[in-house]
Amino acid sequence: MDPRSSAQDVHRCDLCETAIVHSYCDFCHVNLCKFCIADHISDGYDKHKIVPFQERRSTLIYPKCATHSHKNCDWQCKNCNDIFVCSSCTASEKHRGHIFVEVSEVYTTKKNAIADEANKLENLISPTYDEIALDLENQLANLDGGYEKLTTAMSKQGEQWHREIDIVINKMKTEISEIKIKHRDILQKHLDEIKQIQALIKQTLVAIEEIKKFTEVSPTIEYSSKIREFSKLPPKVKITLPTFIPKPLDHEKLYNLFGQITPLSTATEENVLSLNKPNTSVRELLDEPELVATIQTGYEKLRSVTYLNEDCVWIFGSTKDIKCFNMKGALLHTVSNKSKQRPNDIAVDRDGNLLFIDGKSGTVNKVNNGQTEELIRLRGWGPCYLCVTSNGDLLVIMYSIDTTQFKVVRYSGSTEKQTIQFDDEGKPLYSGNKRIKYITENRNHDICVADSEANAVVVVNQDGKLRWRYIGHPSVTKKKPI
Repeated sequence: MDPRSSAQDVHRCDLCETAIVHSYCDFCHVNLCKFCIADHISDGYDKHKIVPFQERRSTLIYPKCATHSHKNCDWQCKNCNDIFVCSSCTASEKHRGHIFVEVSEVYTTKKNAIADEANKLENLISPTYDEIALDLENQLANLDGGYEKLTTAMSKQGEQWHREIDIVINKMKTEISEIKIKHRDILQKHLDEIKQIQALIKQTLVAIEEIKKFTEVSPTIEYSSKIREFSKLPPKVKITLPTFIPKPLDHEKLYNLFGQITPLSTATEENVLSLNKPNTSVRELLDEPELVATIQTGYEKLRSVTYLNEDCVWIFGSTKDIKCFNMKGALLHTVSNKSKQRPNDIAVDRDGNLLFIDGKSGTVNKVNNGQTEELIRLRGWGPCYLCVTSNGDLLVIMYSIDTTQFKVVRYSGSTEKQTIQFDDEGKPLYSGNKRIKYITENRNHDICVADSEANAVVVVNQDGKLRWRYIGHPSVTKKKPI
């Protein structure tokens, strides 16, 4: 095997192609052995920069001064629109009294900003567009099922009528088919727009990777951030399926009385991307668990731990006090429940404010700047568990006073937006008792409730439609699935 073409061969000189590399020209980006260094710099070109091979690509390539061509521009003049200047320029009368900053510092700051932008594009913005595209693809995939329900409902109605209404049925099915085509076109149009933006993001990432590979100053400093452009997310498409409304049979007004198809309803919701929200992308699982901190809470029984930020957590136990600790175990804050009872549950909103449920008063409370304020007060229902969604909404799971019913209610601030209680057949989604029912939102924005009495995890989509119930793997033999 030719050692020069072996995939496991060491780096070799780019000039002679045989000797092992010793140095590197940081300007020409050429590998050099000891003997070829003299040949490489023999052209008298004063820009060559020979460094040890291990320190390659570490030398900044400064632009030449437009006024003093024999000097490099090591500075930027803040008073002259950040133009590049050399040391002679800084001492000239033209720049007397001006403020200068080192180009190396500007370069390092911009390089770090570009790296941060790449991280946000890869781990926040691009995954967000992936989720939008997945949602549109799911709507397209579920389109046939939704419309099949409509045609089935119409067929059941048609079976009860005489043969003379067949023409009416066919006409209305045609209307549905036309609406379905329009529905599909709308979803496909938005999906195509999203995929086009995704392609632009990938192009930007490729350009950034090129900048990161080399050390040329001008392309790095002149790079224009695309974060603001890509952060302006398109509106979220929310299309409601038309419904079929059957009417009593009347031969004189056959067409009108057979039923009514509602027009296709297309709505958009503002889709805002918060660049400051925690990264919720999938994290790599550790092969072995890593102990980060051990905190002595002072509780006899610990009930819940809620993440505040990388350095702090909120904790509550069997007393009325909710405590905030840092990772060193130092107690930072203590919030006491006014009812003197332990809270039912705690969470942290997107602004970092503590939320907690006071079961005795039937309230959800918010702690803002150390002050506790009542956010929600329930009548006829008792709140038990809560969570904060990715868009900042609050989900509260609650039970009726006689504990025979459970439901999930979505709030925006203190305003009720949605109630989730029954499936499409009118059956309760959750068991009726006061047993534990933990709630959370997954990355697909589904609402997941662990119903301990039903031994099931109940998952509904963000519209409250049942997706599935998980009761454990059928091959596992045990008394309780979960």
